[in-house]
Amino acid sequence: MKALVIHGKQDLREQQWKTPEPKGDEVRVRIAWAGICGSDLHYYHEGANGAFVVREPLIPGHELSGTVDFDPSGELAPGTPVTFHPATFGECQPGLEALPHLWPKGAYLGSASIMPHTQGGMSEYLIAKRGMIRRLPENLSLRRAALAEPLAVALHGINVAGGVEGKRVLVCGSGPIGLLAAAAALAKGASEVTATDVVEGPLKRARTLGVQHTLLIGEQTPEPESFDVALECSGVPASIDTAIRAVRRAGVIAQIGMMGAGPQPLELALLISKEIQLRGCFRFNDEVDDALKLLNSDPRFDHVITHEISADNAVEAFKIAKNAQVSGKVLIQIWPGE
Repeated sequence: MKALVIHGKQDLREQQWKTPEPKGDEVRVRIAWAGICGSDLHYYHEGANGAFVVREPLIPGHELSGTVDFDPSGELAPGTPVTFHPATFGECQPGLEALPHLWPKGAYLGSASIMPHTQGGMSEYLIAKRGMIRRLPENLSLRRAALAEPLAVALHGINVAGGVEGKRVLVCGSGPIGLLAAAAALAKGASEVTATDVVEGPLKRARTLGVQHTLLIGEQTPEPESFDVALECSGVPASIDTAIRAVRRAGVIAQIGMMGAGPQPLELALLISKEIQLRGCFRFNDEVDDALKLLNSDPRFDHVITHEISADNAVEAFKIAKNAQVSGKVLIQIWPGE
């Protein structure tokens, strides 16, 4: 089969890869669409995602949709449209029984966090455990279904924040996750959503989702203490400080955006004096199921997708996806009809 393989910094190759054979508890899926995630961008442009360095050829991709090619059990018929929960959970720990996404020693599709690396889905076929497979609702397209994983990340942030119904919500950073968080907050009944970014392109896309207010940071700042909840999606310390100032006393900040390793400069004195709750968010638990329901019922999520590029032009796709001014979610179409 064909696959897109990262060998190191800015070294992405289309190459032949052995077509995998499923075992009894596995399913082989023909991949249709793969979204480019921030971690994929780091692996390609830097050769590493934080501390996770590409040490052997890595097929990226965990934002996926496709159709069943072969299920040894016969439970899933060929052609069944599906997406994935891309995590393999690790070892349960006391107190974490209901939070398998936090169990240590887990794995994630398209990740260099362990050796051998966990291969992802930017390939013609992918093998997955049956428990990772999610059937699509009847009317949900494969294209939109590729948003299920990143939307689940956004929904997990909303859940960690304690929900947004009837609340004034600030979304800090309007990249793909921020756009999905804003759209999800609107769908979940937020009374008002304001989105921020440092460039105008993402804010224009946020407005197409129905976001009521947008702020271009550097020229505009949120009013102090004017939000109940902030969904911080950039992972930039200055943006977190903006959220600390903007959230009301006893408000909540859900930290969805990943930060770099090591110490970070933050306005913690203000956070303490306002009794703001800063809550970490890591990937998601089971929110992918809710994501599929939302995607099936709400066409606004299509506005998050800005580019659909053939796998034959994958290098160009990775370049475009890095440019926040011009791109939201970039989808790679995996060799259709071959």
